[in-house]
Amino acid sequence: MSEQGKQAAKVAAVLAGGAILGAGLGLLFAPKTGAQTRRDLSRYAKKAQVQALRLGRSMQSGVKEVMNVRNNGAKNCEEPSVLSAALN
Repeated sequence: MSEQGKQAAKVAAVLAGGAILGAGLGLLFAPKTGAQTRRDLSRYAKKAQVQALRLGRSMQSGVKEVMNVRNNGAKNCEEPSVLSAALN
């Protein structure tokens, strides 16, 4: 094996050892049990889903309002082609 290959193997071994050591320490010093962490993550996901739905509805109503204003403005304008060209 070349010297460069040996260096790469050493680095890989150190990284793997560090990952294993870090995972073990994480399990030992975790502030919450797995069930509590899963419950917290589930609650966070539900809150994020509700917020995303609210944002989507808000954006949808805003787009509808803009489209209504645009359509009403085009109907009231004497030269709708000029207004349509300006809005597009």
